[in-house]
Amino acid sequence: MSKTVAVIKGDGIGPEIMDATLRVLEALECGLEYEEIEAGLGALEKHGTLIPQASLDAIAKHGVALKGPLTTPVGKGFSSINVQLRRHFDLYANVRPAISFPGTRSRYEDIDLITVRENTEGAYLAEGQSLSEDGETALATIKVTRSGSERIVRYAFELARSKGRKKVTAVHKANIIKSSSGLFLEVAREVAKDYPEIEFQEMIVDNACMQLVMNPHQFDVVVTTNLFGDILSDLCAGLVGGLGLAPGANIGKEAAIFEAVHGSAPDIAGQKLANPCALLLAAADMLDHLGMIDKGTKIRTAIRAVLERDRDRVTPDMGGSGTTDTFADALVEYCQAG
Repeated sequence: MSKTVAVIKGDGIGPEIMDATLRVLEALECGLEYEEIEAGLGALEKHGTLIPQASLDAIAKHGVALKGPLTTPVGKGFSSINVQLRRHFDLYANVRPAISFPGTRSRYEDIDLITVRENTEGAYLAEGQSLSEDGETALATIKVTRSGSERIVRYAFELARSKGRKKVTAVHKANIIKSSSGLFLEVAREVAKDYPEIEFQEMIVDNACMQLVMNPHQFDVVVTTNLFGDILSDLCAGLVGGLGLAPGANIGKEAAIFEAVHGSAPDIAGQKLANPCALLLAAADMLDHLGMIDKGTKIRTAIRAVLERDRDRVTPDMGGSGTTDTFADALVEYCQAG
C-alpha cells in the first residue's frame, strides 16, 4: 500500500529544490505518492491567506508533509507560516541534525549531533506580548509547562535510544531564569532517570554555545527549550557548513512536517543555483520516519558520494560549477546504480 505525502513546493528557490528532491525519491522507488498543496506567497495571491484550509486538511489527512522554504511578508501583520503550522498540528518536537559532509566550508569534520527543540511554548508564544502606549516598555511572557517539558525531553531520550546515541545534554538557564528554565531542568532530570543506559548531562546555554564552538564532538543529542533551540540549531548548522546542509523535522502525535530550514532566497530563484541538500536531507529524515530507513540512508550516502566524486556537478555554494539540475542528475545516477 503506497503512502501519500503532502508536498509544499514553497517560494523562491523552493520549486527548484523540491523538483530535484522528488526526482531523487522517484529514483529510489520509495512507492510514495504526492499531493501538491498551496502555501506561501502564491497561496496569498490566489486565496488571500498564506496557508489555506484545504492545505491544512491535506496535511491532516496524510499525516506527513515535505515542505520547501516559504516567505512570510515582513511588516504586514502576517505571522510566520512555520509557527502557524506548528501550532495548528501541535508539532512539539523540532529535530535538527547536524552532520559533516565532505568538501564543505566548515571548520570541523566528523560532526554528527542532533538538536531537539521544544516547538510550541517558551519565549515564542504570541500570547502575553505587549507594548506600552508610550512605546517605552515591551513585555513578553515565557511559558514553560511540566507536560511540555516532559514530552520534549522524553522524545529526545527515545530518539537517542532508537538511534543508538549515547548521551543527551539538556541545555538551560536555570541559574538565572529559575522559574521557567528551572522547571525544564527539573523535569529533564526526572525523565533522565528512566533511561539509565544513556548518559545525561546538563549545561547552561552560554557555556553550551562556547563548548559547541570549542569541541562539538563532545555532544550527541541536545534537548532544550524553544528560544535556545532556535539559536543552538543554527549554531550547529554553522559547524557543518551552513543552512544549505540543515534539514529540519517538526513532529507531533498526528502529523510530521519535514523541511529545509533555510530561506527562499528570491535573489537566486530561477537561476538553478540553489543547493538541494537541505531538502534532500529532510526527505531522508522523512523516509526514516516512514520506516524506510535504508532508503533514507541511501540519500545521505548519495550526497556524500557526489560531494566526493562529482564536484564539478554540485552547486557553486559547495565549491562546484554545476546547477541544481546537474546535482540532482548525479544523485539520481548514484541511486539508480546502487
